[in-house]
Amino acid sequence: MGQPAVTSQSVQLEPETGVARRSGGGGARPAYRWPAKGFVAPGVFIVAGLLYLPFLWTTYLSFTRYRGLGAPEWVGLDNYQALFSDPALLTSLRNTALWVAGTIIVPVGIGLLIAVLTYNMRFGGWFRLPFLIPYAISGVAVGVIWGFILQSGGALTQAMDFVGLPGAESRWLLDAPLNTFVMIGAAAWQASGVNALLFVIGLQSIPKEPLEAARVDGASGWRMFSSILWPMLRPLTTVVVGLSIVASLKTFDVVYIMTQGGPGRSSETLAITMYRETFVQSEYGMGGAVSVFLTVVTLTASIAYLRRQLSERKAL
Repeated sequence: MGQPAVTSQSVQLEPETGVARRSGGGGARPAYRWPAKGFVAPGVFIVAGLLYLPFLWTTYLSFTRYRGLGAPEWVGLDNYQALFSDPALLTSLRNTALWVAGTIIVPVGIGLLIAVLTYNMRFGGWFRLPFLIPYAISGVAVGVIWGFILQSGGALTQAMDFVGLPGAESRWLLDAPLNTFVMIGAAAWQASGVNALLFVIGLQSIPKEPLEAARVDGASGWRMFSSILWPMLRPLTTVVVGLSIVASLKTFDVVYIMTQGGPGRSSETLAITMYRETFVQSEYGMGGAVSVFLTVVTLTASIAYLRRQLSERKAL
């Protein structure tokens, strides 16, 4: 029988990994390249169909006047001009900024405090459990619970009046920006537990040797936290804060259930503005403009934060 034909490519095994690679011809390429693309393709098509294509359609609608019937009418930048000339947009931006700041400071700070205090504590998991339970509740349920507590003549007002505490006459959900602050507190009640769990996971991943060396040198308490634990938690903190920023920019359910953005749009966020324009006013073009603007704000804030964190890590 004749010898097999010699081709310009041959398959070789890498000595370290045993992965087959083709050599010769166009250079070294993985032998599994096309099968891998086949496995990835369904996920790419699903993401494109459920995320990218709807966003492109929303972007197109933002340049049109469309009320759900007939064909969209192209109006160019009219929706964006009307959006940025609307005084209510400044209120939405202010409230969204308050949500971002409050979500970073309150639930992340409380979660970090719970994690540090219960880390290495006997039965520490049981102490964290009451803070984790609210995370299993939906945002709508959180809004219903805290709406019952904070409404005029609600549970909080009656309890404060019963014990004679000042502030029982406060209109928690009617006066701005007080209504935004108390809703941030309601959201923090739900999110603090999962943040604590994430920080505990980060603390458990810290090597024991630096901690033992620091204890030998006399470090404890605040010195141990600021000099050892906090720097080693920075990679995880970057993730937790980044997720909190994105979640706060998209805040909808708690605000809508508790105040619906009122009274008089005083507690509206950008997500509530988008919903009101699209599904209440049936102005799909204006709603698309708000959606695109919110997407740009979210991407800009996320990229700016991550770039800053990564640059600081490289500097270290």
